[in-house]
Amino acid sequence: MSRALIVVDVQKDFCEGGSVPVGGGADRAAAIARLVRRSAGHRYAHVVATRDHHIDPGSHFSDHPDFQNSFPAHCVAGTEGSAFHPDFAPVVPEAVDEVFYKGAHSASKSGFEGAAEDGTSLADWLRARGVGKVDVVGIATDNCVKATALDGVRAGFAVHVLLDYTAGIAADSTDRAITELRRAGVVLSGEPVVLG
Repeated sequence: MSRALIVVDVQKDFCEGGSVPVGGGADRAAAIARLVRRSAGHRYAHVVATRDHHIDPGSHFSDHPDFQNSFPAHCVAGTEGSAFHPDFAPVVPEAVDEVFYKGAHSASKSGFEGAAEDGTSLADWLRARGVGKVDVVGIATDNCVKATALDGVRAGFAVHVLLDYTAGIAADSTDRAITELRRAGVVLSGEPVVLG
């Protein structure tokens, strides 16, 4: 079985200067771009990316967000904030095999809830290419990275989160996420950036 890299939500709105910034997000965007450039086609048979792509996600957008299930408006389809971070964007046409859009009409934290432009789910896309192992990186450790990793395990993949290539919203929620991931059987390595 081959291994794929899943890059989660490395978008402008989740990095410094965005509408829901995660401390260290921009630094991680640059680090992930370097990882993809040196590993695509070598360590990884495939590289995919997920994007928050909100149209009308209901209560996921809130004027009084709890920053767990509700957030200020972010990654609205067609806006500048929904674009990939400029340090990561150049590697997308170079080395990313597919982009999976999630959350048009829901919160949709997990990349496994997303679909490619042709409607193919992430799990189906990976299985069709013989992928059995996935490494997960991106933003945020304690939100969409966690949800993607947990859904990857549920879908039957061997999941490894590279914490050195993630950024967390807050220390306490990142610690809880790491504990939850370990209990689910996710392999973890490195340390996340947490500047919140």
